[in-house]
Amino acid sequence: MRRDYFSVEIRNAGTGDAERDKAPERPTIDIAFDGPEAALDDRLTNTGESRPSPAIDMTYRLLDPADDPDASGVIGVTDRQTGDFLLEANVGVSRVFEFVQAAREYGKRTDGTDRYGVRVTRGEGEVARHDKSTFLVYNEEGNLARRHSLIPSGVEL
Repeated sequence: MRRDYFSVEIRNAGTGDAERDKAPERPTIDIAFDGPEAALDDRLTNTGESRPSPAIDMTYRLLDPADDPDASGVIGVTDRQTGDFLLEANVGVSRVFEFVQAAREYGKRTDGTDRYGVRVTRGEGEVARHDKSTFLVYNEEGNLARRHSLIPSGVEL
């Protein structure tokens, strides 16, 4: 499926000092789809039902070096069982790094296992929603960038 069918909005990713006085809000990745309806449904469902959250992995692959001011990358949603890419969307590196930092902070402040949410929409309707704790970031060479990733304690990769 084409990346240009998707747009990404990252919400609740502010981590400044002013935010610390407020109750924490969970960071969310909102992915909007505007392509052919059947293509999305086929990818996000498994035998007619939504794929469960534990079966979905979220990743980000840098297309440029992380220190490049104009660096970009691709968010990928994959099926953990099959390795199939369910969708990919272009997103700037700075937005993703800010999101990962906000998810870390949210996890520290709430002691919860779910650090962020992912929501896929089509038009006005929600197609899928997942609560996640892991977000793996890979550099432009395909190697795991641990310092930029969101990996819960106790998880070994």
